[in-house]
Amino acid sequence: MPDITYLAPDGYIPGYLAIPDGDGPWPGVIVVQDVLGVTADLRRITDRVAREGYLALAPDLYWRRPKVKCLISTIRSHFSGSGAAYDDLIASRNHLATNDRCTGKVGLIGFCMGAGFCLQLAPLGLFDAAAPNYGLMPSNIDVLQRSCPVVASFGANDRIVARGTAARLEAVLADGDVPRDVKEYPNVGHSFMNEHDKPAVIRTIANIARMAYSESEAEDAWDRILTFFQKHLA
Repeated sequence: MPDITYLAPDGYIPGYLAIPDGDGPWPGVIVVQDVLGVTADLRRITDRVAREGYLALAPDLYWRRPKVKCLISTIRSHFSGSGAAYDDLIASRNHLATNDRCTGKVGLIGFCMGAGFCLQLAPLGLFDAAAPNYGLMPSNIDVLQRSCPVVASFGANDRIVARGTAARLEAVLADGDVPRDVKEYPNVGHSFMNEHDKPAVIRTIANIARMAYSESEAEDAWDRILTFFQKHLA
């Protein structure tokens, strides 16, 4: 699958594009990185989305230089709800939506920081579905009453996302009568869907911090996401 570049407000942003088999056109999905960036794990996720029949694009939000400054500004942007990273994500959406291989419908999927971006973007009227996984809520939670359809997954043992976030998200989406599927898994923590390549020592620390991959919960979450996308994007 190719690495590509396409136009954003500040220049040409690099991204990883995964294309389904066949002739298309297909719905599009923007795969939003976590804080680690466009890793091997994110590419695997993007490939998986494409295998399910979606034109999948993972933009590299850390493309600006110097990279450390870009990383810090992207993290800050994730909390503030504005900034260059949002321009990049909207440009990525527009790139897919106007592609001849895309049906014009575009969804979002993200993990950790990427899930936070998904929740900030979901009420803007630009996306047809969003799948935030263990993401932080926007400071103005009520905007999610105007959200696109949302399928969200959380771990009850998450030490990063506050306890009760899944219930809060369910409640605000219900208040707005937003189509939704929100689930909290009782036996997992943060990053339970991410299979990051890391040394054994780091894996041990991740397990202790309850940030380990868990196949059974991850696959259940994927089943829910793909069923939801089939309904709202296909």
